[in-house]
Amino acid sequence: MIGTPGKWSTESLADAFGERTGFRQVIDMARAVLDLDAGTLVCDGVDLTALDGLVLKKVAEEYSPDALDRLELLRVAEARGVRIFSPAERVIRLMDRLACTVTLRGADIPMPPTTITEDVTAARAALDRYGAAVFKPLFSTKARGMVLLDSDAPDAEAQIAAFKAANPVMYIQQKADLSGHDLGMVFLNGAYVCTYARVSQTDSWNTTIHSGGKYAPYDPSPELIELGRRAQAPFGLTFTTVDIALTPDGPIVFEVSAFGGYSGALKGCGIDAAALVADHVLQEVSA
Repeated sequence: MIGTPGKWSTESLADAFGERTGFRQVIDMARAVLDLDAGTLVCDGVDLTALDGLVLKKVAEEYSPDALDRLELLRVAEARGVRIFSPAERVIRLMDRLACTVTLRGADIPMPPTTITEDVTAARAALDRYGAAVFKPLFSTKARGMVLLDSDAPDAEAQIAAFKAANPVMYIQQKADLSGHDLGMVFLNGAYVCTYARVSQTDSWNTTIHSGGKYAPYDPSPELIELGRRAQAPFGLTFTTVDIALTPDGPIVFEVSAFGGYSGALKGCGIDAAALVADHVLQEVSA
């Protein structure tokens, strides 16, 4: 189990494997050592290249370019025949918000109008077109580091400049009308599992749990499930969640999660995703 020691989702998944196999090991990639000459990838005395499989729950506490380097280390284990769920190279395509967006748009998935630029003049022009926009870091989760700007804000240029200073490549997305909630649609190995809603409890512009949102069950239409299925299909992940919003102009997809929403599945749908993932992985490595 690759994850963050002490975190609920990591420990729950490790427990699920321990209950089924008698073997329980949480791997913190910050402690991993790759020896290319020896062909080993060792963490806390365990050579990851000697295992039957690895389950990737979290490669770092926060998304960052450094986290991509940890995934590159795991590719060495994959090259030596270790199966990783989800495969490292597929997760790499998701952790960078721009890479995820390019793949989704290439698959003709409806998304909010989006502009990516390093030019502050072009960024201001995009904000004027959108009226209100969310400036998003390329590496972040739970809306961390995101900035909501209105085109008529008197300090808009200063806020754009401040965002640019921390994020040289600016990802600018038109603010969507979420009507107080958005959805997390859960898939296991490409098969639909359930959908939960994140319902805002405050006047925050986003519905994330980090900003006070609460989980609730949601029963999607077959058409909405098909949209979620199409959105996650290009990535080929073991377990994932598709973030969907229902707007006055129809459903849109924000992103596909690299690691999936274990807490949302449990609290919103009453489904133990850790048990489902453990059963699936053990069936795969035993085949």
